Amino acid sequence: MDVNRYHRQVLLPKVGAAGQDRLSASRVLLVGCGALGCVIAEQLVRAGVGTLRIADRDVVEWTNLQRQVLFEESDARDGLPKAVAARQRLARVNSEVTVEAIVTDVHSGNVESLAAERDVIVDGTDNVETRYLLNDVSIKHGVPWVYGACVGTEGRVMPVRPGVTACLRCVFPTPSSGSDLPTCDTAGVLGPAAAVVGALQAAATIKLLVGAEGTSNLLSLDVWTPRVRVTDAGPRDPHCPACGQRRFEFLDRPAVLSTTLCGRQTVQVRPERSNGRIDLAAAAHKFAAAGAVTKTPYFIRCRLTEPPDVELTLFEDGRLLVKGLSNAESARSLYARYVGN
Repeated sequence: MDVNRYHRQVLLPKVGAAGQDRLSASRVLLVGCGALGCVIAEQLVRAGVGTLRIADRDVVEWTNLQRQVLFEESDARDGLPKAVAARQRLARVNSEVTVEAIVTDVHSGNVESLAAERDVIVDGTDNVETRYLLNDVSIKHGVPWVYGACVGTEGRVMPVRPGVTACLRCVFPTPSSGSDLPTCDTAGVLGPAAAVVGALQAAATIKLLVGAEGTSNLLSLDVWTPRVRVTDAGPRDPHCPACGQRRFEFLDRPAVLSTTLCGRQTVQVRPERSNGRIDLAAAAHKFAAAGAVTKTPYFIRCRLTEPPDVELTLFEDGRLLVKGLSNAESARSLYARYVGN
């Protein structure tokens, strides 16, 4: 480890040489590499964490560039998976840090293996269900995690230390209905707001990794007003389904096979059974009979001749993005036709 690189950080009494050593030996799982995840990933890599595992299902698009600060126009033009584009950029930022790029949809069937042997889990997602899933994994396995959310000009951050502080379900017992919540599609998102929330999440993560003590505070902010409010999350709720009763309802649910992605008229379809990696070359041959095919090392993409204006993107893990449709049943039908079960 190049100690000169981290000199200004080591000078902080809250970190010091011992804290820097802990950081360099740490293993972090970041779920989601969008607006929040980009800021979190860069801050943690610059701080010198040992290993950063980035799990993200998506590819870089032009609309991401306004706020997802790790990505460039070339990434969007090439349609690189976000985890891969982030790894490439972060390798140029700090070659001492191991960055693992996992192009996958995080769900109840794989989240425990992704979180295995991690010291902290960090929330870079954009959906409520996944956050409650991360809370379950955190409590079940005793791995601290950092919750974060941002939409419009507002955001929230809360660290969770299992068995010590209140968890997400202590504070918010049940997730709000998707129709009740504003999203980046309906309310937009200000890039600086995401940067502030992501930086606060990175700070909370570093604090956990160096072993600092602290309470579980829910920090809410609005960068436009501006306003910052810190609320004591209180003690653990003994009646909490997760940390009080150890019922992991989100982790125990079967993974949803089809999901409509926010604001993109795109449906993601996953295979019913995981049968290993897809042979993309063989799939490309099959797709070629249906339309124009684009091949990359990470996925194949086909613009269908019929129905028109529908685009299929198939990943190695068997996931299919059906762009141009919002009906899950129609998307599953296309999956069965072009990929199989």
